[in-house]
Amino acid sequence: MLTLLAGICLPAAAQQDSTMLTGDAFADQSIDVGAQKVFTREQSTAAASVITRETVDKRSAKNIGNSIIGQGNGLISLDGTGSYFVQNPTFYIRGLQSLSTSTPLILVDGVERDITVVTPEEVESVTILKDAAATALYGYKGANGAVLVTTKRGKYNSNEMSVHYDHLINYQTNRPKFVNGPTYAAAINEALTNEGKAVRYDANAMNAFQSGEYPFQYPSVNWVDETFRHHGVTNKVGVDFTGGGERFRYYTALNLLSDKGFIKSPGETEGYSTQDKYVRGNLRVNLDIDLTPSTMLKVNLLGILSEASQPGSQANLWNNIYNLPSAAFPIKSENGDWGGNSTWAGTLNPVALSTDAAYYKTHERGLYADMTLSQDLSSWIKGLGFFLKLGYDTYSTLYEDHSKTYVYGSYPAVWTNGVFSKGTYFSGGERTEMSKSAATKAFARRLTAAGGLNFDRSFGNHYLYSQLKWDYDYQHTNGGNSSVYRQNYSWWTHYGYQGKYLADLALVYSGSSRLAPDTKWSFSPTISAAWVLSKENFLKDVNWLDYLKLRASFGILNADYLPGDDMDVWTYYTQSYSISGASAYYFVDATAAQDIYGTTTLGTMAAVAPSHEKARKFNIGLDATLFKGLTLELDYFNNHRYDIWCSGAGAYTSMIGFGAPYVNQGVVDQKGIDAALNFSHSFGDLKFNIGGNMTLAKSEIKDMAEEPRAYDNLVQTGNPLNSIYGLVAEGLFTSQAEIDAAPRQTFTTVRPGDIRYKDVNGDGLVDANDKVKIGYSVTAPELYYSFHLGLEWKGLGVDAMFQGVGRYSAVLNTQGYYWGLINNSSLAQQVYDKRWSPENNNANAEFPRLSSESNANNYQTSSYWLRDRSYLKLRNIELYYHLPKAVLQPLKIVDAAKLYVRGVDLFTFDHLDEVDAASYGIAAPLNRSVVFGLSVTL
Repeated sequence: MLTLLAGICLPAAAQQDSTMLTGDAFADQSIDVGAQKVFTREQSTAAASVITRETVDKRSAKNIGNSIIGQGNGLISLDGTGSYFVQNPTFYIRGLQSLSTSTPLILVDGVERDITVVTPEEVESVTILKDAAATALYGYKGANGAVLVTTKRGKYNSNEMSVHYDHLINYQTNRPKFVNGPTYAAAINEALTNEGKAVRYDANAMNAFQSGEYPFQYPSVNWVDETFRHHGVTNKVGVDFTGGGERFRYYTALNLLSDKGFIKSPGETEGYSTQDKYVRGNLRVNLDIDLTPSTMLKVNLLGILSEASQPGSQANLWNNIYNLPSAAFPIKSENGDWGGNSTWAGTLNPVALSTDAAYYKTHERGLYADMTLSQDLSSWIKGLGFFLKLGYDTYSTLYEDHSKTYVYGSYPAVWTNGVFSKGTYFSGGERTEMSKSAATKAFARRLTAAGGLNFDRSFGNHYLYSQLKWDYDYQHTNGGNSSVYRQNYSWWTHYGYQGKYLADLALVYSGSSRLAPDTKWSFSPTISAAWVLSKENFLKDVNWLDYLKLRASFGILNADYLPGDDMDVWTYYTQSYSISGASAYYFVDATAAQDIYGTTTLGTMAAVAPSHEKARKFNIGLDATLFKGLTLELDYFNNHRYDIWCSGAGAYTSMIGFGAPYVNQGVVDQKGIDAALNFSHSFGDLKFNIGGNMTLAKSEIKDMAEEPRAYDNLVQTGNPLNSIYGLVAEGLFTSQAEIDAAPRQTFTTVRPGDIRYKDVNGDGLVDANDKVKIGYSVTAPELYYSFHLGLEWKGLGVDAMFQGVGRYSAVLNTQGYYWGLINNSSLAQQVYDKRWSPENNNANAEFPRLSSESNANNYQTSSYWLRDRSYLKLRNIELYYHLPKAVLQPLKIVDAAKLYVRGVDLFTFDHLDEVDAASYGIAAPLNRSVVFGLSVTL
């Protein structure tokens, strides 16, 4: 509150943003590797890229994670989708690295935190820490790289206040297009005929669908348009105060966000709304206080409150739409009940769920706090100092379930000698009162502590910074076996000679409670060096070269990832037993367990000589500034991951009587390059900038404890991580004669219009032994790039950023869309239009014959369903105008003002019809937004 009052009372200072990055600014960028000392890029030996405060807020996003999509050299950010409050991207640094996990460490002001709680407005910079030198001090958590979010701080003897407002109009892009009622009836009849079965809809029913005479029995409902409107609205408003006095600095920000989603009829007449809604408030206070001339206290506080509301009891409306064809039932029956019948239960009715099932709320509460006390001890020993750091974070979500149920039903059609009548009314469900249940849904807390000695001093041409540090991290989340303790003891030293020759050494001894006894502690050494060639005499007179630095790093990092698909198998190093009628218990003495608890069976065998995953990382790169405005980052990296946890099922048989143990046998090599090139220049009043980033990362599995394979084509060792394996399609069968002449396909009875597969191993059969690698990963692309362009003239400017991917695959397997009609689900119009049929007996049809149930032959993963998922997307474009000083000066209280219109995710160029490649595989479509905004500095 004091800082808020100070922000109001102190005089204002000018501020105007700029996207220009000069050569000097590039060399002076701050690189923080966790050593309580921030070096400039010129001084650092680490591979790191920086997203500056001028570009972190170009998308009017709800949090900094969504704001930096497409930015950051080496950072791969992929869209998330769904309801607004769960739309968060997935991050990788330099692609997929391990058989275990490739998720990077996320840090906010040096502490591991959730990136989704930080708004773009409070961020000073985002640093992508890529090599061993950049992440060595983070112990077990840094093997996959790190994303460091640094929040804003105050300024001595100044004060400024800024206010911003964004109004977003959101549109759903690439909404799925399903067949209408008459087409669905024709499609299901065709599918049943293909299978030699009786049709579902006779001639009377087909005529009724076409005529629309009996809409309650033969409906044609566009569930997408009836459930969702075409636009939603988001509002963001914020105010921040920045400044300070002689001995203190402050930054205070209050940001409020409100989003209303796409529910068409939110049932507000009942005194409540079932709209998808999300509201959040962030309050941040950052303080820097000079307690004495040699003692500084830094405090960071962030509090968040949010509320998310959705219809029903967490109803998945999009999932229902994919499983509910247009011909299922009407929105409501003749008597006013919601539509429903025995084939498609009324609980699937998305309009009913979004209107009459009441609502469910989730409340988010978070407090994030840390403080650092730094003491200069130069009065004792010049250059000596110590620091203490303490942090505590607590986060929880609570739910209120106010959902209710409703009655649904319908009259079936009865035809007697071609005459229509209504049958006996079908009724289901019941009308209930709104639920009043509420409880804690999830919670998490984290305690961090650190302390150490620093030595920071120059000796003539020599500069030395050295640190001895201990740090401790405790985290606990709801659930069993969820507490984790980690510690690091580290010695980090930076040496520089004449500012030209630089070297860093990190020696880190780390411990983790996640690991087996006798393996909890490990040693991680890292060494790195850099040479600033532009300071050498032989380059000083080169006019076009402003800055040039070569750097290299090598290190071994350790990771405490656990084995198993969920990465949370805590008992891998102990013998486990399963006990009938009870939850799993773990004993060394199985006989005693059986005597006490009853039937005891053998579980997973304990790992033999357990260890933990390790990463050997090498990086060589350069940073340069040319022609006063052209900046270049270029890196080659080579990572070797080994001792990765794998299932031992390939080496053990069921004869041992246990589940196969996990083994530290996995090995993965990864290599690639990342590069960034940016150019900024001014031509009088015209400012111009252009540039881009590119990352190409390729991996190879060297060992995955793979079981012996019957055929070479089945071997996955030697292929990239997360490759797609499937059958090789050779078109569609067009006749029974072709089927009879081809190698026998063993999955099910094959008919004309089914996919024909290649007999890869030549054994005369087509089965699971004919699978091969058919595509790239569906998890992350091997190629990721972006480029941007900006122009500004006398305050009027435009700025645009495109982002794309390559060497990325998709498998079209969405039930109810590409794999339509299964379990009476819906069907995409695209599939119906391009399907094989007896009339369109085309071996190269885009989709096979229609099936009324899961087709074991056609719905195999195969090259037939494989698609190129590469895309190029216009991520954001902004047209803005900085009001001239001459206009603002008479107002006296306004120092700067900016008006802008933004477009966010406006369009995508890709190889997929009707869906967006950037979000394929998720039912809810992505949004595009048009933003109207105002920013004022006082």
